[in-house]
Amino acid sequence: MKKRIGLLYGGKSAEHEVSLSTAQAVTKALNFEKYEVYPVYITQEGEWRKGASLEGPAGSIEQLQLEQGGSAPNDISGFLPAEPEKGLDVIIPLLHGPNGEDGTVQGMLEVMNLPYVGNGVLASSAGMDKVVMKQLFEIAGLKQTPYVYFIRREWKNGQAALVKKITSELEWPVFVKPANLGSSVGINKAETEEELIAAIDEALKFDRKIVVEQGVVAREIEIGVLGNDAPECSVAGEIKPLKAFYDYQAKYKDGNTAMIIPAELPEEVYAQLVVSAKKAFKILDCSGLVRADFFVTADNEILINEVNTLPGFTPFSMFPLLWENTGLAYPDLIEKLIELAIERYEDKQLLQVKMD
Repeated sequence: MKKRIGLLYGGKSAEHEVSLSTAQAVTKALNFEKYEVYPVYITQEGEWRKGASLEGPAGSIEQLQLEQGGSAPNDISGFLPAEPEKGLDVIIPLLHGPNGEDGTVQGMLEVMNLPYVGNGVLASSAGMDKVVMKQLFEIAGLKQTPYVYFIRREWKNGQAALVKKITSELEWPVFVKPANLGSSVGINKAETEEELIAAIDEALKFDRKIVVEQGVVAREIEIGVLGNDAPECSVAGEIKPLKAFYDYQAKYKDGNTAMIIPAELPEEVYAQLVVSAKKAFKILDCSGLVRADFFVTADNEILINEVNTLPGFTPFSMFPLLWENTGLAYPDLIEKLIELAIERYEDKQLLQVKMD
């Protein structure tokens, strides 16, 4: 009997378009002879639309923007099966950014007691909030670049003091980021106080919490992590943006980036990266998949940048390319993620205690 897979994608975040691209790519990787694939689309207004099973890979993004079967905004009743025995066996969340990658949807799926691919509530929320993530990395003893963080109210009431703090504690250039967003949305580089203020004002459009990181002259190295309690690492890949930095446009639009896989690294440096990637995976209590991003300086010092708990699967995405070069083809990668989701779900069922 075919397993019923639910693809959950779209969403209300600024990364809606990225999610659609990821969903289209995943449909091309799934084995339709083994799975029934049901699209569940969340519009940017929050309307949930559950479609009939797909007959094959989505030919276009427009096909995934379901027009029928919608419900009122924030009403998930259409997602719930009328007959539980005919419900979805596994959910593949492909929602990037807030209200999708941050643990909120994962919490809903936990309450519904449904197996789902990827990280749980804690790892998703901690991985989404760059400040919390950095603080956990500090506890784990992982080296990283200096940073300053603050919330909108602090910026509104003390802009001059914060600018002074940033310029005294960090060196130019700095990178200004919304704390709770991915895919390089809202991120800007600043080399002067004027650029810093403009970058912070821009980032505040996307989040109430801002992190400012000191720039570093280093190679950008990424590693894929796959597993639950015993994670494994892929080969390393290197990002070489042909622009000032690896922004949203370079990632998802024009492919204006060189990806070198495997990255040319001394064996001992790769070994250290693997240790650090697994340490980051475990300190956040991750499961399923993670892409760990590092800086490697000219003298081979390793600094962790961040982990992405839901890396994209678009044609330009690093995560599936890393595993393809490790020997795990894209369709097999999807299979493995589904297996890991079921494994974690079954393990959790052992912990349920029923009261008399």
